[in-house]
Amino acid sequence: MMASLSDGNEYLIGNLESDSYFDGDHYQMILQKAIAILPDKQRIVFNMKYFDEVKYEEMSEILGTSVGALKASYHHAVKKIEEYVKTKATEIS
Repeated sequence: MMASLSDGNEYLIGNLESDSYFDGDHYQMILQKAIAILPDKQRIVFNMKYFDEVKYEEMSEILGTSVGALKASYHHAVKKIEEYVKTKATEIS
């Protein structure tokens, strides 16, 4: 039996929360959690574009996906992250 997507996301968040080497502040933790709950493809595309600064054309070759699909995945990932961060930020204040 395969683990569900939510099981994988819970695993990632659990690892993040228990990581004694994570030295980020509360807002960095919120950002990392937002990234962790993204669907796999969106998380991979977001990380490659945002953190690794990989160009869409190069990503297309690596992932075997069209540039248009990658741009759409990145756009959806950014929107989901923004919504998650806004929600968590309003819970704090």
